Amino acid sequence: MIEKRDFYIDGKWMAPAVPRDCLVIDPSTEDACAVISLGDAADTNAAVAAAKRALPGWKATPPAQRLAYVEKILEIYQARAEEMAEAMSLEMGAPIDLARNNQVGAGSWHIANFIKAAKEIDWVRPLGDGTKGAMIALEPVGVVGLITPWNWPMNQVTLKVIPALIAGCTMVLKPSEEAPLSSLLFAEFIHDAGVPAGVFNLVNGDGLGVGTQLSTHPDIEMISFTGSTRAGKAISVAAAETLKRVCLELGGKGANLIFADADENAVKRGVQHCFQNSGQSCNAPTRMLVERSYYDRAVQIAQEVAEKTKVGNPREPGKHIGPVVNKAQYEKIQGLIETGIKEGARLLAGGLGRPEGLNRGYYVRPTVFADCTPDMTVIREEIFGPVLSIMPFDSEEEAVALANDTPYGLTNYVQSGDGARRNRLARELRAGMIEMNGESRGAGAPFGGVGASGRAREGGHWGIEEFCDVKSISGWAE
Repeated sequence: MIEKRDFYIDGKWMAPAVPRDCLVIDPSTEDACAVISLGDAADTNAAVAAAKRALPGWKATPPAQRLAYVEKILEIYQARAEEMAEAMSLEMGAPIDLARNNQVGAGSWHIANFIKAAKEIDWVRPLGDGTKGAMIALEPVGVVGLITPWNWPMNQVTLKVIPALIAGCTMVLKPSEEAPLSSLLFAEFIHDAGVPAGVFNLVNGDGLGVGTQLSTHPDIEMISFTGSTRAGKAISVAAAETLKRVCLELGGKGANLIFADADENAVKRGVQHCFQNSGQSCNAPTRMLVERSYYDRAVQIAQEVAEKTKVGNPREPGKHIGPVVNKAQYEKIQGLIETGIKEGARLLAGGLGRPEGLNRGYYVRPTVFADCTPDMTVIREEIFGPVLSIMPFDSEEEAVALANDTPYGLTNYVQSGDGARRNRLARELRAGMIEMNGESRGAGAPFGGVGASGRAREGGHWGIEEFCDVKSISGWAE
């Protein structure tokens, strides 16, 4: 049993003010693999106070020097990548190859992109309209609270901690209590990089405890949260009393529009993307909308891909998918699969229960529904598991209407050989991100959505500027 009860506060590992043990469950076995502590108000207050004390010095540290600390963090992160992969595989069930290549890789990729973006930022620059002495300065928001989820731990930690450091903010991180081990390891990287005491602090806890304490704390100037839309609403309400800036990256129900002229791998690519990370990605393309003339073939391909998708032990190498994170998530997914069947969706693959040969662990059968209708629960609700729902469309206009018929707006996808059509759809689809023909977004592109997906913009210079206030200055001496 791994024991990690201490918090990282003011440059030191400190025992909790009040012992409150919390077991971390290995989702592949349903057994406890570690024990952490859940903080209370005294721990949160100590971390915020440390961050507040450190703010003047860190804010005054030249940007180039702050960036040098981040470059050192990246160096340590890369040197200890295997430890990080093993921590994430254990805590949230990512297959070890996915953990090494995608989960760890997301963190190093974001850090490298932030370093590049920071070098291109003019922290004090002319307004640009020709007014003499008119300047714009980017200054740190102040002490920030960072609340991160369990599904892509280092992806989200680096998308918040690194730009906050670069911007000159000090911070308190509350990682998910479901997957805290990777963040505790990341705190070691921060410490070993020599980041001054109090600049970065970590307190484990749950949403109702430490999460609420950060959201309501008068000395926290900004909350950056990634998680469910429900929790995002609660944080917005909690933060309103102190007029905090609230930056939310929330759920999604991505539509994947597949036209008859799409490339031959479009359906396979869409199914595999939906199932990646056991379907636990807010930007997963979980609604597949297919042009009717290609619908029967697409359904056949989707069924074949799902039936060939292997589910297995996350410690073993390979391209299989692992378990979902916990019992509550497993039961939620099972309930939604059952609802899909009851509401009349045609079950092509998967279904209720664990995959064959797995009688322990939170493993879900890769599931595909066809002949869905816009009112079905599996089309409307974010499932956050390896479940794909397919329905046909007859025209481009209908495809857009179906895709936009959701409160979410994170990522939508288009598969078509018609460039003019792709360009039209990229503008008509309501989402913060549009990915077409399997092309990844560029390095440093902002990640974020609209509507019930929140309106954060994380990554690149947009991600750094999220942690900055804009100051307008006149009469600047030249």
